[in-house]
Amino acid sequence: MPSNPAAADGIRLQKVLAAAGVGSRRRCEELIAARRVTVDGKIAILGQRVDPNKAAIHVDGDRIPTAEGIVVLALNKPEGVVSTLSDPDGRPCVGDYVADRLERIFPVGRLDIDTNGLLLMTNDGELSNRITHPSYEMPKTYLAWVPGTIPRELGRMLREGIELEDGIARVDSFKLVQSQPGETLIEVVLHEGRNRIVRRMMEAAGFPITQLVRKRVGPIVLGMQRPGTVRVIHGDELAALYKAVGL
Repeated sequence: MPSNPAAADGIRLQKVLAAAGVGSRRRCEELIAARRVTVDGKIAILGQRVDPNKAAIHVDGDRIPTAEGIVVLALNKPEGVVSTLSDPDGRPCVGDYVADRLERIFPVGRLDIDTNGLLLMTNDGELSNRITHPSYEMPKTYLAWVPGTIPRELGRMLREGIELEDGIARVDSFKLVQSQPGETLIEVVLHEGRNRIVRRMMEAAGFPITQLVRKRVGPIVLGMQRPGTVRVIHGDELAALYKAVGL
């Protein structure tokens, strides 16, 4: 006989949803009663029990991650920190910021040592793979400071494509944010994942970057999060991330 009957029979769906940050248990019951929740593609019913580690649960069509132990974090990586869990040369690394966690967290892709901003970290391998794989076209938004004044045609050049040593690279969008004497701030969005791709594109265009910040990955926004801090992604924000990669 199983030592934990509750685990064998599953956990009540409203409790699983509440634990995943959907809302209070009463609110989750209301969602189930309104037929807005599905489990493995079928309309859920009140009192239903599920295995949160195996069931595919959706609310209003959005996947709700419920597997126990899954963690998704947002780190505002400071400049000078390498995007690895450890560094043989003793340099500061992103692993230092999650060293106290029991889960084995790893970075989703990387930011080069000279770039700061949003870096996602997780122990969900499939989520990480989909965020970084080009076929899912996860957009990433950067703010870049360049010296001098940029020409009008730069945006068109970047959208049409810049020839690099490993092939043509293009941005999805380009915006001039601010121009002042001696410096220009631009915003670029692209789903490319090649190493140092934004810096290499701008260098090839004749405008080397002096400072680069990644402020958004898909639906996850850096916002006012301070450099060197980590926050847990949960609730609607986490559901939006899973939805963006088709999970």
